Amino acid sequence: MTRFLYDQFAKDYLQELLSPLGSVETSKDVASEVREIDVYFAPSSQPQIDKLSLGLLGRFTDTVALIEPFRNAVTKSQVRSCMGKLFDICARMEREAKRNETRLDEDSLPKLWILSPTASEEFLAGFNAKPDLENWLPGIYFLGDYLRTAVVVIHQLPVTPETLWLRLLGKGRVQQQAIEEVKALDVNNPLRSKAIDLLANLKTTLELNQSLDTEDRDLVMQLSPIYKQRLAEATEQGRQEGKQEGRQEGRQEGRQEGREEGRQEGRQEGRQEGVQNERRTTIENLLQVRFGTLDEQLSAIVEPLLALSPEEFTPLLLQLSREDLLTRLTQQ
Repeated sequence: MTRFLYDQFAKDYLQELLSPLGSVETSKDVASEVREIDVYFAPSSQPQIDKLSLGLLGRFTDTVALIEPFRNAVTKSQVRSCMGKLFDICARMEREAKRNETRLDEDSLPKLWILSPTASEEFLAGFNAKPDLENWLPGIYFLGDYLRTAVVVIHQLPVTPETLWLRLLGKGRVQQQAIEEVKALDVNNPLRSKAIDLLANLKTTLELNQSLDTEDRDLVMQLSPIYKQRLAEATEQGRQEGKQEGRQEGRQEGRQEGREEGRQEGRQEGRQEGVQNERRTTIENLLQVRFGTLDEQLSAIVEPLLALSPEEFTPLLLQLSREDLLTRLTQQ
């Protein structure tokens, strides 16, 4: 089911964007029956970035936040389930305050943000969810103050830079337009880099699924140029880092020897090691772009890949699945 692929993408995406502002937990367990909160955010007293850079999403980080993204329109049952998780957390905090004989301020309780691509007027009215246009943009509907819950209807958000990082979690044309806006950002924008990395990983994951619908296939086609660009950037980064390491090591070796022979040997060794470092960095970057992270299993196949020429290892990294790569290279 592609829904689970998108769920993981949304969790990874929100974790990457919000982690500079505080601690982020995904799939956080609550209550004895073990229900999971998709994203649990706690603001830091010393954030690493200005939350304004995340626009509307940054405003959600004023307090402890539960963020529940949905790929398809959220249902009544799903809203109630999300609110149940919120109430479990609030009850736990109240019990802790009572045990510690401290006063729990209402404003310190978490807020629940339910992200849904669409929602009908009838659906919102059933929860008595209403906009607050004096303080918030259109598309955000708040339940009663004491319920500490809001439904964010992504496809109703105005198309502005402030809403970009939420619209990227929409679907169809809304998400496609947001992707184009991300691509148009300055290449040095760290948020752009994070989003493109995750979108490239999403493209690879979707392609492994054999039951894509038309909308998913359209998304894969749109993400293909991003994926190719990211691979090219990773390869070039590997070359540059390898060359730089080789030059530094060659110069250091030459200085230690202090003689022409030593300098020549240092240069030669530096060049050789530089080539090896270049290949290692290229392989590691390609693995990260393909699979999102360089875990212990993938790290173990770097050395076998280094034994191959670039003409041999590049097709393997671009074409084989994770399982095929591990099977092929761990048997060597």
